[in-house]
Order: sequence, then structure tokens, then C-alpha cells
Amino acid sequence: MSVRDLEYLFNPRSIALIGASKRAGSVGAVLAQNLFGGGFEGPIMPVNPKHSAIGGSMTWKDIESLPMVPDLAIVATPADAVPQVIADLNKKGCKAACVITAGFGEGDDTEGHARRQAVMDAAGSMRILGPNVLGMMVPAIGLNASFAHMNPKIGDLAFVAQSGAVLTSVLDWATGRGIGFSHMISVGDKMDVDFGDMLNYLATASEVRAIMLYIEAVGDAAKFMSAARAAARTKPVVVIKAGRMAEGARAASSHTGALAGSDSVYDAAFRRAGMLRVYDMQELFDAVQTLSSELRRMGSLADGDPNTVGDRLAILSNGGGIGVLATDSLIEQGGHLAELSPQTIEKLNACLPTTWSKGNPVDIIGDAPGSRYRESLQALIADEAADAVLVLNCPTAISNSLEAAEAVLEVARDRHRPILTSWLGDMSAAESRRRFVEARIPTYNTAEEAVRGFMHVVRYRRNQVNLMQVPSARANSVEPDRDKVRSIIDQALSEDREWLSEVEAKQVLEAYGIPIVRTEIGRTPAEAAEIARGFSMGDLVAVKILSRDITHKSDVGGVVLNLSSPDQVYNATESMLKRMHQEFPDAQIEGVSVQQMIRRPGAHELIVGLNEDPQFGPVVLFGKGGKEVEIVGDTVTGLPPLNDVLAQTLIEETAVHKLLRGYRDEPPVDFESLRLVLIQIGQLAIDFAEVKELDINPLIADSAGVMALDARIRVAAVSRELRDNPARRLAIHPYPRDQEGTVPLRDGTMVNVRPIRPEDAPGLSDLVARSAPEDIRFRFLHPMRLLPERLAARLSQIDYAREMAFVALDPADSDSIIGVARLIANADGAEAEYAILLRQDHKGEGLGYALMCLLIKYARQRGIDVLYGDVLRDNKPMLDMCADLGFTQHSDPSDAGLVRVQLMVTSQATPTASKNKQVETIN
Repeated sequence: MSVRDLEYLFNPRSIALIGASKRAGSVGAVLAQNLFGGGFEGPIMPVNPKHSAIGGSMTWKDIESLPMVPDLAIVATPADAVPQVIADLNKKGCKAACVITAGFGEGDDTEGHARRQAVMDAAGSMRILGPNVLGMMVPAIGLNASFAHMNPKIGDLAFVAQSGAVLTSVLDWATGRGIGFSHMISVGDKMDVDFGDMLNYLATASEVRAIMLYIEAVGDAAKFMSAARAAARTKPVVVIKAGRMAEGARAASSHTGALAGSDSVYDAAFRRAGMLRVYDMQELFDAVQTLSSELRRMGSLADGDPNTVGDRLAILSNGGGIGVLATDSLIEQGGHLAELSPQTIEKLNACLPTTWSKGNPVDIIGDAPGSRYRESLQALIADEAADAVLVLNCPTAISNSLEAAEAVLEVARDRHRPILTSWLGDMSAAESRRRFVEARIPTYNTAEEAVRGFMHVVRYRRNQVNLMQVPSARANSVEPDRDKVRSIIDQALSEDREWLSEVEAKQVLEAYGIPIVRTEIGRTPAEAAEIARGFSMGDLVAVKILSRDITHKSDVGGVVLNLSSPDQVYNATESMLKRMHQEFPDAQIEGVSVQQMIRRPGAHELIVGLNEDPQFGPVVLFGKGGKEVEIVGDTVTGLPPLNDVLAQTLIEETAVHKLLRGYRDEPPVDFESLRLVLIQIGQLAIDFAEVKELDINPLIADSAGVMALDARIRVAAVSRELRDNPARRLAIHPYPRDQEGTVPLRDGTMVNVRPIRPEDAPGLSDLVARSAPEDIRFRFLHPMRLLPERLAARLSQIDYAREMAFVALDPADSDSIIGVARLIANADGAEAEYAILLRQDHKGEGLGYALMCLLIKYARQRGIDVLYGDVLRDNKPMLDMCADLGFTQHSDPSDAGLVRVQLMVTSQATPTASKNKQVETIN
């Protein structure tokens, strides 16, 4: 449902309170008191058959008797009465209700679940917030529909919490610090309105500067991810996730299953959505302060390596000790000290005593007057090596901390990079901190908190880089042999096998282009010895037990290594089979796998895995492998689909990455091959819903490449629907290969079209460069010589869940784009805006008409009702084409130069490109 009718919840014109009460201390009484005392200017209508008036306002005996249809109803009746209340409100025509009452299935209560279903059935198209909520507050309109103990101050922060207790705690904490809110919303048990809806709504609310979330569980993960990625593109989103420790440990039959716990998956989701995760309330508000104040000055990490650009801090202090503490904190959190340029050192030498620290951190000595702060800070913010400057001050008897603060404020007026401050002390620092807050310069009580604030921005920007990466499902140039994998999986399922054999698992990897060690099956000792004879002279051989019932082979003595002759293989196999039959009499033992041992001195043992999370679907795991993988715990989780950038980011999140980069005389590993493994495992998850768990452990990696030495894959049968559309279970919509095809030009030439991919950004820039200036003005509504790099990235890295762009490829050069047709749906998916751009040398061929027909067809497939565009009035070719296709035209009262064209997609026949009239344009 998304944002439909949410304005009735959060910006109502009239309110009914069902269950209003006079009984002191009751929820109904507190709700009435808050509603009447909040300053809401519209009518508030209490409903209670026992009283004639509540809070000085007339009451009504029931919903039917209300004098008008309320936009919003607050429901605080007993749980058994709620379904009928909602039914009556729906019949009355009410659009939205906030159900305060609990008792709708919490703790798996059977009767509660029945009530919940009854409410959902009664609601119809009504929007429901709750049940089991504290309520909601929108201070700017005087709406306090909650039983909170105070009214929030008006501000521009939105806070959405699953817990009412957390909401009131934050309200109390923030009020004492003068922090205000645009919205405070308790979503409770999310019968209807959930975090995805709230993010969609708040992302477009102009009064909201930043969004804060307290999450226990997200619910619909795909909806949440799509909404979160859209919101995080426009404003900072900071999140606290509760229950970190309890969810991490659960029984699993694979290393990946044990390591890819729910909290690690949430971490991956928040990073991928471009959000910032924090871990306590103080950090939450610190993060919001820093991000909203300094984000625009940090520079775009997307234009460079997110791990080397943006995290270099210059530290300026009047005390060496706090500078050292700040440095320790910076290094501990993964930041770097800026290496000051010789020019900066020279400037500092000119304005500082000879005893200054001669490096970063810059200790300007305890007696530093304001002028020394000013000149030093001016030198530091001019140094391109520093991404931000942290200014620290310790109170002393021989210097004035307020004078130092005023110097910082003076420099900050013309700054071009971020400044963070920490004035230590209490009373002596209070006025300085107040002035920093007024100037919207982040200020903190301690140096460590200030460094954490700086790293919030760094982490946020890195997550934004991930957000901008919407990868294609086709990993590099490797096309999987899906038919082979389908055959292996179907064979295992037909035999009621849950685990593929080691040989089958390696065949699956090989089908996806992942190098495997040569492995064959020996059913008997003689067969095993014969296989060993076929290996190259001098090769060492490993023998492993082959059984669907014995998963961790090395733990039970089911692996023998370093066998140098067929005779040794025979004896080891005979001994192993005998022992396994004795120790596991009920296990089905098929023989042994015989594999060539790979001698790669210095190679790293890694793990790559795949697991299915109950909420977010398939997740990919990477980290340090080997027998000790679960003890070491150096792993990180990511959401597929992946591309080169996302795979590299995943690798760099681990501690083992430092070793993989090379050290001393050890060269770095082949990162391209390593990334490809991660990409392809993500692709396997996209292609086959039957794959539930996968371990490659170890995957060895060195400068020569990678190789899977051991692999385990668990499969399970799925519905026909999931078998045919396995990507449905992903939290992030992958590249839609099914939309690839062709469109006809007027002369019958067929042009290849496909959905846009991230790697198309250069092609988009080339398209704009080779388009007529007038066509560019028609498309972007203003002149543009070149497509900015950031805009090219944004236009090519799309969320397929809510937008689509088709690129038409040059028949003479398949790497060149000759046209783009774009559709961007609103959060409800009911309406979508279109845009088309053609290369100048391919106008007049009917391509624009063909692409528009393709958009209309796609919109109908997606269930979009309305397709519209804002067209410049002098773009006559586009207006003529739209008229021919059945679009209606409407003048824009706010802009005489624009015409809105609109097509009711569901009521129109799908046009075909075959008629392809003489239309040459672009919009």
C-alpha cells in the first residue's frame, strides 16, 4: 500500500477518538488530554456512549452519529471491540486509524491472531497504524495522538520506533537538550503501515531533514530495502537495530549458516541501503547532528576509492594529550591522520611557537589565543590532504576558550570542508558549545565522541557508494551453465537428497565459472586407486568420505591428506570406509572422493558461502576460512546481487583483507578472480531458489588466482512459482534479464534493447554528448553540455523495484547507446513518470515511437495505472507522438511553459511499434 492515504494519518483535518475516557490515568483519558492539549486546530470528536462531554468537548455515542467523516480515528477500545470499530469507521468513510490497543497476536496468542485478521478484513482500504502502539506526534500541526508524557518540540528530525517505550525515552532525552521533531511515530506490530511505508512518506516530506529508526524487525524486507534506498538518496537515515546479541546464534548445519546470523544480515542490509547504523541513543543523535551539518562539505566519496578518500582527519588542539586520545580513537575506528603538506607545515611554522608538534595532530600549545586558533585552522582547511578538521580545546587559566571558539566560528563562515569541535570541560565550555550549535557546527563533549562523529560521516558516505551500486545479474563475462545445474539439482531432489555430493557441488561451481580442484568418485578402494593412477606423476592425493549423512568430514576422521601413490590411496580408502561403517552404521556411504592436492605455498584459505535469511532471503558470506573459521569469526555478509564494487567492498570489510593485499615478499591475491567468485555465488542464488546453503571452505587464493578445494551445497524443493521466478525471494531486485529484447525501426531493422546496467554510465555520457542541444533541453528541461558524472551514475544505477530504463543499442556497435527510455514509479506503483532521449544521428528512424510503446507495455506489466510526463510546450514532436498514442494533455498552472501528458495505461490497448509513425523526438 505504501504512501497511499498516509496524509490522513499524519496531516489530518479532523480526528475521532474512539474509546475516549474521563477515568484518571486511563489510556483513553491521557489520549484525550494530549489531543486537546496539543494545539491541533481541526475538530476533535470523542466517542463514548457513557459521557456527554470529555475535555470540554461534546462526545458522540457511536461512530455512526459523528457529525462528519473523520480523516483520522484513534482507537483505544478493548481488543475484542476493535474489529467492529474498524468496520464502522470504514463504513463511515474514514481513511485512516491508529490502533493503540494491544492483543492482536503478540507472543503467538491464537485469539489475538484471529482478532488481527478480523481487523484486516474490516479495514478494507483504510490505512492502519499499529496495533499496540504508543501513538504518533506531529508537532508542527499540534497533533499529539499518543499517551506520551509530554509534547515534543517542533523540529526537523523524524523518529520512527517499533517500541513505544523507546519513543518516550527519546522524547524525554531530546526535550531536555532542546531537540525537536517533525514526526514521532510508533509503528508497533505493523498490521499495515510499516517501516517501508514510513520511509517512503518521510523521504518526500520537505519538513524532514533526517530520519531516525528504532527497529526490532523490518517485516517485508524487499519493500523496506526499496524504500530505504530511495530515502537514503535524499536525506540521512540513521538506524538502531535492537536484539543484536540474541539473534546471532542459531543451530545450523554449515559454517555459513552458523556465521551468517540475523544481525550480520541486518548490518549488510543497512550498508547496502545507504543508511548508517548506530548502537545507542547518544550516538544516534550525534550521528544525525554530524550528518545533517557536515554532509555537504565532506566531498563525494563516490568519485574515488571509498576506503582511501574521505577518512583523513587533521586534528588541532591546545593540549597534546587530548590530541593523542583523538588520534588513538581515529585509528581504532579505521580512520587516518591526514599527512600535512610541506606548504601547510610552512604556514604553521609561521604562526605557531617553535615548540609546536611539527605534525598531525597539531598541538598549538596550551596558552594559545584565539588568533593562533584562527591562523592554524585556516592553514589546515586549505590543505587538500585533510578531508575534515577536528578542533579541540582544553580549559586553561592562561587562555580564553570562548575567544578560541569565536576564532573557529570566524573561519567556519567561509569554510569549504567540514569542521568538528570538542570543547572540554563543563561550565567553561557551555557558551562555546552553544555558539557552535547555533552555527550548526558539530560539537561534542569529548574528543573520542568527536572522532566517532567524523567516522559516522565516513561510514555513511561509504554506504552511499554501495547504495549507488545496483549491479547487473550477469557477472562480468561469465555466463553460467544453468541447464547443467538444473539437472544436478533435479537429480538430487528426485532422490530425496538434501545435500549434493562433493563432486556434484564442485560441478555446480564449475558451471558458474569458479575454478575447482579435480575431484572424482571412488566407490571402492580399487576404484579410488585407479583414479589416483590417472593423476600426474608426483601429485599428492586427498581422500574424503562421501556421504550425505556426514557433513563435517574432517571432524570425524573422514579426510586423509598427502597420499603419494595408488597403493596408499587404496589402503587409506579401505581403512576409512571400514571405520565409517563401524562408527556411523546408519549413514549412507557412497564411497570416497579422490582429489588432486594443490600445492600453493603462501595461498590464503578463505570461505565463501550462501545462506537464506528468513527475512532478507539469500545472503553471501565471505571471510577467513579453514578449520577455525567459526572460532576466528572474521566474516562479513552481503546481499546479492553483487558487482565488482560491491564484492570488493565486502572483501575489504574483513581483517584478512590486509593479508590479501600482500605484505613483505608476498604479492597481493588476484582480486579480480576473488570478486568473480562472490559475484557468481550471488548469481547462483538469483538463479536457483532450491539452493539453501553453500560452503566453499577452503577457497584458496593467491596471485595466481583462486580455487575451490571443498564445497558443500544443501538443496530443497520449492514451489513452481519460486522455481520459475527465483529472484522473488531477494531483498534487492536483480537485473531483469527477462526484459531483454528487440524493437523494430520504421524500415524493419531490429534494435536490441535491454534494461540499463551500472556499467552503462559512460554510455549515457556519450549519448548526451552526441545529442542535439535542443533535445537535451527537451529531456532535462534545461540546457546541458555534458552529463555530470554523479548524474550519469544515478541514472544508470537504478532500483529495478521502482524504476526502469531501457537502453537501445547501436546495430553497428553493440557497446554504443543510441536511445534511452525511462520510467520512474511513485512509491505506490500506481503512477509513473517517463522520459526518452535519442542520439541525434538516430532520429527520424521511429526509435522514439518504438521505445515509448515499450514503456507502455512495461507499465502495463507492472500494473501501473497512469503514465505521465512534463513536456516543454515547444516540444511539438513529443506532444504529437503522445496525442497519437492516446495521452491527454493538461496545461501546468504553475508553469506556462510545461504541458503534462497523461495516459491511463490500464484502460488503453497496448500500442505496437509496427505502425511507427514519423516521430523524431525526445523528452
